[in-house]
Amino acid sequence: MVLLENDSFLTELTRLFQKCRNSGSVVITLKKYDGRTKPIPKKGQAVSFEPADNKCLIRASDGKKKISTVVNTKEVIKFQMAYSNLLRAHMDGLKKKDKKSKSKKTKATQ
Repeated sequence: MVLLENDSFLTELTRLFQKCRNSGSVVITLKKYDGRTKPIPKKGQAVSFEPADNKCLIRASDGKKKISTVVNTKEVIKFQMAYSNLLRAHMDGLKKKDKKSKSKKTKATQ
């Protein structure tokens, strides 16, 4: 997995969307990130770790290539605006629901 800066993550995410436009999918996950790189020990010494600020880890994968970035609290608004514009631009390949199946379900419940 490649940890990128926010701007380069968005450009790589654009490339992933373009690559998977006709076939395939892109999986995006968001997670709270506290800055740890090692797992928490199960037993023994309890290590208290308080992060200085909240961060968000964002990962994207197309099954072959994985990219990720960490967004700080100061950069959230800027990143969110760019990320939402990118999603709006590339969400046009979604399949529409079949209206016939919807009308059959409503008749069956009545």
